[in-house]
Amino acid sequence: GGDSGGGVVRVAKPVTGQQVYEAVCQACHMADARGGTGAATIPALAANPRLAGAAYPISLVVRGQGAMPSLAGNLDDDQIAAVVTYVRTSFGNHYAKLVTAADVAKIPHPAKSSGH
Repeated sequence: GGDSGGGVVRVAKPVTGQQVYEAVCQACHMADARGGTGAATIPALAANPRLAGAAYPISLVVRGQGAMPSLAGNLDDDQIAAVVTYVRTSFGNHYAKLVTAADVAKIPHPAKSSGH
């Protein structure tokens, strides 16, 4: 980290599930994962029985749905696996099976945009 001298601050890539959650997810789902309302209704992740099956949250992160954008272009499969595991084992959730990058790779990822 630190200022590169050109006014650009380099930030370490979030690696752990908690780091990814804090850097990417908590802005909408809140630090306590209880979600919120405003321009959109952001579902609570805390004590959420819909997280019992790992494929559901993996698919939401990879493909997006409604106001939830696809994060596959911003996070790699290891980061997605880490954050899904973190959410499934935190905030009152007790779904202990670890999610792996191989599990994430099974979900069809959106085509990458050419940037045009």
